Amino acid sequence: MLIDTHCHLDASEFTETPAELVANAAKVGVRQIIVPSVARQNFSAVQQICAENGGCFPAFGIHPLFTAAAEADDLAILRDYLTTQRPLALGEIGLDFFVENFDAARQEYYFVEQLKLAREFDLPVLLHSRRALDICLKYLRRYPVSGGIAHAFNGSREQADELRKLGFKLGFGGAMTYPRATHLRELASTLPLSSLVLETDAPDMPPNFLEKGQPNKPEYLPRIGQVLAELRGVSLVEVGQITSQNAVEVLPLLAS
Repeated sequence: MLIDTHCHLDASEFTETPAELVANAAKVGVRQIIVPSVARQNFSAVQQICAENGGCFPAFGIHPLFTAAAEADDLAILRDYLTTQRPLALGEIGLDFFVENFDAARQEYYFVEQLKLAREFDLPVLLHSRRALDICLKYLRRYPVSGGIAHAFNGSREQADELRKLGFKLGFGGAMTYPRATHLRELASTLPLSSLVLETDAPDMPPNFLEKGQPNKPEYLPRIGQVLAELRGVSLVEVGQITSQNAVEVLPLLAS
């Protein structure tokens, strides 16, 4: 069994329905999918998709790229979802200093407030970080949570070790499949396999084997996992077993 630890099943880029995407993934052994939200506006869609499709689990949070449009009561609405829906994680949250004209102070405010909620509800977090990982680490040390997943990890070995100390697993997906991604592939090859989980970030982060413009899908996770297996010189079965165990370890509600 494989677990896709990050997949936006509600995205408009898909031509298939969520049910079709889930069924196609299940046919190739992807039996559990974590569906993070990005803003208050899609909390309900994420909740409904997961309620209607077995093996799908919601996470609720405000993505850093959506903080610019966030409204005053969004954190209160998030609290209500955490109270009534009891998701397996809070996310996707973090910092993104890659985009132009970002508002660092606003992103950091929402990140900190959501870390406080994760602490209050004893939830792991799905962490998004681009060009901001050291700052994310600063806040994670200041407001420690019960671990989580560093989604689409692409930091240094030292940053990976710091995240691991804080109880985080590291998400690897389509970016790892590109031969030119030498740093990422070196990390995938040498970091302890016990610290890694697989993800698609579908429809984003398309792997190397897709034609340009094609959306990523959860059914491609075994082919992504095969790349990790080849980098490490082990079987896909072993990669699937260990990364799935890792996901359950850091997201214990998966076991239920």
